[in-house]
Amino acid sequence: MEKFCLFGVLILTLISSACHAPKKLTSETHPPQNETSTILPEIVPDAARTDSFLNNMLVQHREFDSVLVNRKAWNVQIIYTRIDRNASNEPRFTDYYWNVDPKRYFYPASTVKMPVALLALQKLREIKVAGLDRRTTMITETDYSGQTPTYNDPSSPDGKPTIEQYVKKIFLVSDNEAFNRLYEFVGPATINEKLNRMGYDDVQIRHRLEVTLTEDENRHTNPIRFIESNGKIIYQQRSELDETSYPTRNEKLGNGFYNAGKLTNEPMDFSLKNRISLEDLHNILKSIYFPNAMPHKQRFNLSAEDLQLVYKSMSQYPTESKFPAYDTSIYPAFCKFFMLGADRNAKPPGNLRVFDKVGGAYGSLLDIAYIVDFENKVEFLLSAVIYCNSDGILNDDHYDYESTGYPFMLNLSKTIYNYELQRPREFKPDLSSLQFDYSR
Repeated sequence: MEKFCLFGVLILTLISSACHAPKKLTSETHPPQNETSTILPEIVPDAARTDSFLNNMLVQHREFDSVLVNRKAWNVQIIYTRIDRNASNEPRFTDYYWNVDPKRYFYPASTVKMPVALLALQKLREIKVAGLDRRTTMITETDYSGQTPTYNDPSSPDGKPTIEQYVKKIFLVSDNEAFNRLYEFVGPATINEKLNRMGYDDVQIRHRLEVTLTEDENRHTNPIRFIESNGKIIYQQRSELDETSYPTRNEKLGNGFYNAGKLTNEPMDFSLKNRISLEDLHNILKSIYFPNAMPHKQRFNLSAEDLQLVYKSMSQYPTESKFPAYDTSIYPAFCKFFMLGADRNAKPPGNLRVFDKVGGAYGSLLDIAYIVDFENKVEFLLSAVIYCNSDGILNDDHYDYESTGYPFMLNLSKTIYNYELQRPREFKPDLSSLQFDYSR
């Protein structure tokens, strides 16, 4: 994950005075309101979309009091999708929103890696060159300022960089270099054109992550070669320039920011940075796991084998991976905010898997997830973002991830999960296609 997923996630204390165990819900469709809550249950009328179902659920849990009060300042947005199956295991979706406003900007951080990874796999299928697949060695060269090369990858079984290995690292630990290589392979012009054509009109993915480059440098991609084991070139692409004229944006965050160690007392400009709404991220995730339930234009062109790679990588704990293998600085919940709270000491439950992509940078914390309990036959989609920056200063490395962000993500997911556990279902879902042998 951008920034803190490379350098380690702060330890979450699961039991604190600010976080109490949620009450068990008893209503089938609408959780009861807590009449003693100091937070009024009324929906605040504004441009944001809020459904009474989610609002009532948050109101009757005291651990969300501060979230309700600070919904605007913290830019909290939540989308929960209830899934009901018929006798043929076909899904029906009911979407619930809380404070969701696609026009209100948040920095999407590493969540942009999800659509780019999918587009990279899709591009391989579209190239249609004999012998070229996601396991083919991919050599990244340079021919413009700011670019870096990649000739090998010690984390792969044969030491060679491949699309498959990059996809794994993106979903296992949110690796920034892996994203940058795929960003260069697909190209920002194609990334945005493809996503816009799929109906995600406001998406702008315009820069690499973790490296400081100019707008011009981010518009230039690296030359790339795919080679056989004997060094023979199977496919190559020259460097490209993104000449897209993007719509003008005026998006700023914070009250001040540090640049080169100097504080500037004005909001930081994000108008040239990556942009994607929570609803678009939620629908992209839905299209991965339920492609037949989505409009045809919103389906990625992926093979069954591609999807299996994505499913397994999104749900696997990094400690279960052999290639790449990670040291003790990486723990099971490293990039699992929902259900595990990014807690270093959390023991993953054997019956449950979180298929997700997290992100966190500049105070924004996100998780986009499909949560599955194989034992209790529970499944639901949940996406959320929260801005964890109480001092309003960006680039000072003083963000409220541990005190605000991780507890919110943990409590939100457990609240929805507990509701899902007790609500009746006419037909239990068949989830067997999502079970993997993670030891291989």
